[in-house]
Amino acid sequence: MPVLPADPVTREPEIVFETEDVGPMQARVFVTLKNGVLDPQGKAIEQALKGLGHDGVEKVRQGKMFEIELADMDADSARERLKMMCERLLANTVIENYRIEIGGQDAS
Repeated sequence: MPVLPADPVTREPEIVFETEDVGPMQARVFVTLKNGVLDPQGKAIEQALKGLGHDGVEKVRQGKMFEIELADMDADSARERLKMMCERLLANTVIENYRIEIGGQDAS
């Protein structure tokens, strides 16, 4: 509910919204192989799809997606924490790229 204190100079009400507890932050991390890195699993999937009659498939690249729920924190702190997770564990940054989405928005 908004609080309406009067501005001391103009005497007009100023709307200030109190922050509410929004709960845990939802994030997704997508990890894919860098261009130029061979993807034998993607190639096997491509061949299997063609074998099942899906002739329009030209190329398949395989990747991973992580859904992560973080304790209450602002988006900037969440982005930094997720980058650290990617660099240390979730992605092999020598051969993989990662992309972070926080609350459905790309945060990379």
